[in-house]
Amino acid sequence: MKFLRDKLDKLHPLFEKGGKLQLLYPLYEALDTFLYTPGHASKGVTHVRDALDLKRMMSVVVAALVPCVLMACWNTGYQANYAISKMTEKSIAISYDWHHSVQTAIGLGHDPNSVIDCFVYGLIHFLPVYIVCMAVGGTCELIFSMLRGHEINEGFLVTGLLFPLTLPPNIPLWQVGVGIAFGVVIGKEIFGGTGRNFLNPALTARAFLYFAYAGQISGDKVWTAVDGFSGATALGAVANATPDVGMKALDSIQYPWGTESITWMSAFLGNIQGSMGETSTLACLIGAAVLIATGIGSWRIMTGTVIGALAMSGLFYALAGNSTNAMFQMPPWWHLVVGGFAFGAVFMATDPVSASLTETGKWIYGVMIGALTILIRVVNPAYPEGIMLAILFANCFAPIIDYFVAQANIRRRGVRYAA
Repeated sequence: MKFLRDKLDKLHPLFEKGGKLQLLYPLYEALDTFLYTPGHASKGVTHVRDALDLKRMMSVVVAALVPCVLMACWNTGYQANYAISKMTEKSIAISYDWHHSVQTAIGLGHDPNSVIDCFVYGLIHFLPVYIVCMAVGGTCELIFSMLRGHEINEGFLVTGLLFPLTLPPNIPLWQVGVGIAFGVVIGKEIFGGTGRNFLNPALTARAFLYFAYAGQISGDKVWTAVDGFSGATALGAVANATPDVGMKALDSIQYPWGTESITWMSAFLGNIQGSMGETSTLACLIGAAVLIATGIGSWRIMTGTVIGALAMSGLFYALAGNSTNAMFQMPPWWHLVVGGFAFGAVFMATDPVSASLTETGKWIYGVMIGALTILIRVVNPAYPEGIMLAILFANCFAPIIDYFVAQANIRRRGVRYAA
């Protein structure tokens, strides 16, 4: 490692002010600080609270996302291999794309019972999406860093990993590039970059794709990495069901080879249809434990989101008998394990930049997200998810929530210490 350190130090004069490659200093600085601790320290009187800097914080978040990434690769491959095996067994015509050619070339089959086959097939789908996301989004970050003359912040490492996990496995790569560019530029950079954005960049990118290309990024045909195959998600099945069927729709999901069911436990574990990294509530809970234990993720926001969701879904569930909407019949405990609720509550809602900062505000912010998620899911039949829009809406209100919480504290102190 000393050899690499010496090489970087030798190249430093080329990138510093006055050097031939001065314009590319953000790129050099990003590589240097990614590999090593910054070589400069604060001068004068400083106040150090702890050793948690931006790099360490982002590294912990990435580590917390690892269970979701592993689950994304395995479940993407499992859903595809299971569909292929069933359709082959029933002699149903099926077409293959280049992902199948890659898996065949490396000597793997389509056995849904093989962890390796499933993981590799899922990785072949996830990796290109991740690479395009990092390349396009990283380029946008680099351009703005060069124009402003500051370093590339490590925050994009998290955004660049969160965004692919919210996407279906067979999304066109050009949409990935367009989406992340929109999220980085419009959701963050135009407001000043990392630490100054009031919207979550990954969710901004996802929302742009949803409304710009709704026909290709939503619906039952996007969730499985098999050409010509369609399968419904749990939320989609109930949302499209008639009131007399309701939750029974999950007992007979229609597939080309017949019907199958979705159980609460399968939804909790994550071996169901859905966006690559959002299906497993268990993986999200592991990530939540890491974030809470390290003090990076706010347990108040997570808990508030769950409370808001349970309260609102409990209200709708109690009114199910008087409604013609099948979503009213979904029990509160089901809402917690389907769709992207767990992923959003753990990794998106707790974004320290766009979330509320005051302790009381975090509770209000979380409850708002949970309640709005269920409100959108149940009342709006055109959008059976909800967590994405709920978080973006709450992002807009986070500064207002903190303002009123601070003003209330000021008034209480004024009354307490009044002469």
